[in-house]
Amino acid sequence: MKISCFSKTRPPLPAIKDQIADFLHNHLEAYGDPLPDIKKAMHYALEADLPGGFVLTATDGDVITGAVVINRTGMEGYIPENILVYIATHRDYRGRGIGRKLMQYAIEHATGDIALHVEPDNPAKRLYEELGFTNKYLEMRLKKKL
Repeated sequence: MKISCFSKTRPPLPAIKDQIADFLHNHLEAYGDPLPDIKKAMHYALEADLPGGFVLTATDGDVITGAVVINRTGMEGYIPENILVYIATHRDYRGRGIGRKLMQYAIEHATGDIALHVEPDNPAKRLYEELGFTNKYLEMRLKKKL
């Protein structure tokens, strides 16, 4: 398994960026978002005029087996400096420790604290807890009607 890290100073080629977005869209399954939203999060992580972040991929040869998108919040001190926006493992490669290795790399690579949102029934919740993430707040959202 090879882990690659992309950022504003080391962006992926456009075709690779599209492959990563498609991978996330296909393998996030029930916990995913529409493809345009995934592309927005990646754009935020990889564009020079924004706070940035990074994108990680795990590959086995030419096959993407896992991917992570971390966005910097730009709000150091009162909100964690980073938010894990997406993490997915290829459905045919699950159970091989890829998600754990990507999370460990993301934790080591990130400057500052990391927040994430996880559904209570998401099996990845256990991994996050094993890696030291805690449930500090109950998140509430207001969806404004247009």
